[in-house]
Amino acid sequence: MNGSITLAEAFKNCKHPVVGHGKRNVRVLLDALAGTDGNEESDMYGKGETIERFQAKMAAYLGKPDAVFFPSGTMAQQIALRIHCDETGKRKVAYHPLSHLEIHEEDGLKELHRIETVRLADRDRLIRLDDVRLLDEDVACLLLELPQREIGGQLPPYAELEEMSAYCRGRGIRLHLDGARLFEILPYYDKSAAQICALFDSVYVSFYKGLGGVAGAILTGEPTLTARSKVWKRRHGGDLISLYPYVISSDYYFDRRIGKMAQYYAEAKSLAEMYNDCAHTIRTVPKAPVSNLFHVHSDLPKEVLESMLADVCEATDIGLASWVKALDDGGSAYEVSIGDRYAAVPIERLREAFAMLREKLLAYSA
Repeated sequence: MNGSITLAEAFKNCKHPVVGHGKRNVRVLLDALAGTDGNEESDMYGKGETIERFQAKMAAYLGKPDAVFFPSGTMAQQIALRIHCDETGKRKVAYHPLSHLEIHEEDGLKELHRIETVRLADRDRLIRLDDVRLLDEDVACLLLELPQREIGGQLPPYAELEEMSAYCRGRGIRLHLDGARLFEILPYYDKSAAQICALFDSVYVSFYKGLGGVAGAILTGEPTLTARSKVWKRRHGGDLISLYPYVISSDYYFDRRIGKMAQYYAEAKSLAEMYNDCAHTIRTVPKAPVSNLFHVHSDLPKEVLESMLADVCEATDIGLASWVKALDDGGSAYEVSIGDRYAAVPIERLREAFAMLREKLLAYSA
């Protein structure tokens, strides 16, 4: 790299970014609002036709009796786990060591709700059935994240997921789904959202990740859970006077993109093949993606890989990534999430970018 531009700058200025749906700007909301006549009444404190209609729509899609819209998944999941603890009279929940609640929420579950957490399995692998069998009976709830984002979006076999669900129910352990990216795994499992959600006592889904809405989440489950979640939403300050900008954008982008999940998945598999055929110093995790998301790992230091990706981006106008993180082993990695933009990338230009990246990787390791 000539040092004139950073990877983030190169990616921002390139013509063909490979990942995501597009820039997250005000246009995301304007496009959603354009689908309304402007006369629809605002919701007020969680009530009103707009929010109630969308909650009912999502409850039906997810196969649950009821659903509540939240401004954030962080709020929704802490509340769901609090309710499971209150209902069982137990104060422990279990989840993966790299769960969002453990690494991104400043110990909110522990500090706000005084809930003790149990980190299940090793950091670099999925929670498996054998791990679940080790749970003590004083655990109120097990949280499973599907897919497990921080390790490349991996998934357990569906049959094993069914076994984990049966095991928990047989021992009175509630099962909660961190389904922030639930929609994205439907093509791999070849199951409906309702079939997957039937294995869980409560489910959270996001509307800004794979769908690309402004913000917002749904918590769904039995009416007793959703009724209590509304009380906790008020206590958390999440019962805003109006949530319609989030609700309308969630509804709009759900309808627009839910039918594209199989396309995104196929494109992710195709792109992962290009990475894995590129050079021995770079690979994807998992090798074969199970959703539209995967991680790219390299043996190269962060600064070296950033420089190569920036050079490739400047030379070909193909933006493979906007950031790279350093790994503990001296290597580096970044995340790839396929959305609308991938379909517009010229395939010959993409192959040119990978050819250039391959040359740089081989030259560095020579």
